[in-house]
Amino acid sequence: MNKLYGIPNCDSVKKVRNLLEDHQVDYEFINFKKEPPKKQDIKRWKAFHGELPVNKRGTTFRKIKEEFEEGSLDEQTELLIENSSALIRPILEADGKVTAIGFKAIQELYS
Repeated sequence: MNKLYGIPNCDSVKKVRNLLEDHQVDYEFINFKKEPPKKQDIKRWKAFHGELPVNKRGTTFRKIKEEFEEGSLDEQTELLIENSSALIRPILEADGKVTAIGFKAIQELYS
């Protein structure tokens, strides 16, 4: 089963949801606002992405930037759990494995 993680009002998430529906891809949507990511989610995404999947251009990250940059990996992970809007989104997984992170990467899978 595919899972799409994100925030429903995010434009990138909306575009990817439309893209998946256009390609008749079944997926479960996980809303970060209702279900914050868990440590194991962030670890899995970090392993795939090569670093923590942080949207450093976003307003949420800018608010926590100093604390994030000064924190340990565990502290950074906790900050991302508490401030999930600072994560790159959307994140697509298939059968528990990360498929793509971010709009462009997901779009490339279906172009």
